[in-house]
Amino acid sequence: MNSSPLKFSFGELPIGLGCMSLPEAYDKAPLILSRALDLGIQFFDTADLYQNGLNEGNLGKFFQGNRDQIKLASKVGNQLNPDGKSWSWNPSKAYILKAAEDSLRRLRTDYLDLYQLHGGTLEDPWEETLEAFEILKTQGKILAFGISSIRPNVIRKVMSMNPPATIMMQYSPLDRRPEEEVFPLLEKTPTRVLVRGGMTKGILLDKPLSPFLDLSTEKVAEIKNEIHSSDFSPEAVLIKYSLDEKAVGMMVLGASRPEQLEKNLRALEESKSIPDDYILQLKQKFSPNKYQDHR
Repeated sequence: MNSSPLKFSFGELPIGLGCMSLPEAYDKAPLILSRALDLGIQFFDTADLYQNGLNEGNLGKFFQGNRDQIKLASKVGNQLNPDGKSWSWNPSKAYILKAAEDSLRRLRTDYLDLYQLHGGTLEDPWEETLEAFEILKTQGKILAFGISSIRPNVIRKVMSMNPPATIMMQYSPLDRRPEEEVFPLLEKTPTRVLVRGGMTKGILLDKPLSPFLDLSTEKVAEIKNEIHSSDFSPEAVLIKYSLDEKAVGMMVLGASRPEQLEKNLRALEESKSIPDDYILQLKQKFSPNKYQDHR
């Protein structure tokens, strides 16, 4: 099972919409989804975990008439417990095959462009997990599979068994762990990174300062001040920061209001005018974090 992944097509824009922050009420979610389409966003990322499946349901309802215009991605691996409130990790073949059917039903589609394992450890039954994705591909129910992980050992293992089309991971000036091992490994392959958390939960934008991973509040303040002292908007800097990495294929950005989408798209356009050497100098000025656990 050591096939090479096809290079995944994300759409025309290198920014996709992470749907976790969409309002649960269906009368509000379409305001964001329709604006995303108007702005040219084609990639929409959800998960069965989000709002206990309601998120997928809202997307399915909205996109049932224009499914061919978008790239639809979802995730699997978290099984709802009998209490209906908590989740347990289940990467088994049987569960993935069943969960895929449930997601397709909620999303009102025959296939997913991308189906991602929502986590993973070295102890998982990777042979049967990856077999499940291959079965779904053969059945035409998914076009590509990915994983969501930042663990170098897990990524190396999966890459050696059956390279995924994508790997979703957090990356930003406050979380540079992928630079150590993962980016150098992936940039030589067709597998591409989906960046999440690229806007640092707003901490480097307009939210209050706080510690982040191994960074003190003082260090976070230094990085924030450096970014805000540039001639560019902090949003544009953060977008350029991620997209400049060769291994990165797309940033997945959340939005709970149409205005956030509009601001992100303006920042994407502005980011094209930021010199490459500015980002390089910014990265050189601060030391990257190292991945400490489960290498």
